[in-house]
Amino acid sequence: MSRFRDRLPTPDRRLVLRAGLAATAAFAAVPGLTAPSDKPLKIGTGGGPLAEILNFAVAKAKEKGLEVQVVEFTDWITPNEALANGDIDANLFQHIPFMTAASKARGYKFAAVAPTYVMPVGLFSNKVKTFAEVPDGAWVAIANDPVNGARGLRLLDKAGLIKLKPGAGDDATVIDIVSNPKKLRFRELEAAQLPRSLDDVTLAQVSISFLMMSGGDPERALLADGFGDDHYALQFVTRAADKDDPRLKRFIEIYRSPEVKAFIQSKYGRFFVPVW
Repeated sequence: MSRFRDRLPTPDRRLVLRAGLAATAAFAAVPGLTAPSDKPLKIGTGGGPLAEILNFAVAKAKEKGLEVQVVEFTDWITPNEALANGDIDANLFQHIPFMTAASKARGYKFAAVAPTYVMPVGLFSNKVKTFAEVPDGAWVAIANDPVNGARGLRLLDKAGLIKLKPGAGDDATVIDIVSNPKKLRFRELEAAQLPRSLDDVTLAQVSISFLMMSGGDPERALLADGFGDDHYALQFVTRAADKDDPRLKRFIEIYRSPEVKAFIQSKYGRFFVPVW
């Protein structure tokens, strides 16, 4: 019995315990403050402009007491694997068509929580200045993931270089080409590799983000898509079970603010179009 008494808090210890609990409760009751035990929100994204915009918003969040960590990835596969494995809490690099295709292929249980901006994809060339100059049998590089490869083919259709079968949409592949008068040949590459292919092919479909990261000029696009088309708006994506995470909801409010919108428009002009 004496041993049990020895384990009971002394009056002084009880006072300290009560004071600590009261301080914690008072801290939690103050709007805008994050409890010390809360883990930082981890968000995965791509490099270059995507990370730059996200980090600008993260700095604003920190001013408001919300800790957010940015995790940069160099491809379009690992961010979803990291999210599915619980290594990050959300990611920001993909639009809904891409998320839907990736989830179908890999069994992800994701939810798109909020759109941010549209990042166009363009057709670029280091060898020709107009589509009329594209020679017969030219090599064309497009993305090797299903949705963005389809996006590149639709751009080529719009340019008049090929004709896709009616109704070909986000699932379009080279098999859906019904007319190819110049007998174009296709190379399917990872999106990050497409800017580097410009010296080897006549045309390449390139994401504006990867182009800018490689030092390219987006104004050199022969044709681009996505300007304000929210079908291609990049989304905050999280695991479906965590779509109501209050930390993410609060950060999205900060991200979708007039300050961040002004930063995007001043930094990237017409090539990154906010949709809020």
